[in-house]
Amino acid sequence: MHEPTRTSTTPATRYGDPILYPTAIQQPVMLPAELPPGVEMVTLPGGYRTLAYTLPGAPAAPAPAAAQPVPTWAKTTALLAPTVGGGIAAAGFGISYAAPGLIAMTEALWAAIALIAAGTLAPLLLRTARGSAGRGAAPVQHVTQNISASGMFGRANGTINHR
Repeated sequence: MHEPTRTSTTPATRYGDPILYPTAIQQPVMLPAELPPGVEMVTLPGGYRTLAYTLPGAPAAPAPAAAQPVPTWAKTTALLAPTVGGGIAAAGFGISYAAPGLIAMTEALWAAIALIAAGTLAPLLLRTARGSAGRGAAPVQHVTQNISASGMFGRANGTINHR
């Protein structure tokens, strides 16, 4: 700590010490209101009182915040999370059991597509193969069919004409 010193013929005294010698120079006394910020009057271990710079005290800990209520959206989300997770788990479980059936249905669908394609393309291929044999185009035949029946439960008769 800084101890002010004076050049004097009398023994040195510190600021605030009681006056022991009447010939000592009296230091001016500062009022507490006149002290600059960070300066305080302190008492040293030897009993002397002096001005000293002090460290600012630690700020008081903030009061604990009051408990906030849980928002409604958070409650709703917390309640929906297990439901949605369970639904996803059930869907995955169901798909794992359905996978062999889905594979079989896919194979059947490809077989049906192949059958339809073969049924559509077969007449075209036969027509081109018949026409490329060198015999020329085959004559177009008209087939007519006449069917008649008498009465509601009568026997039906029919004729087929090739022209």
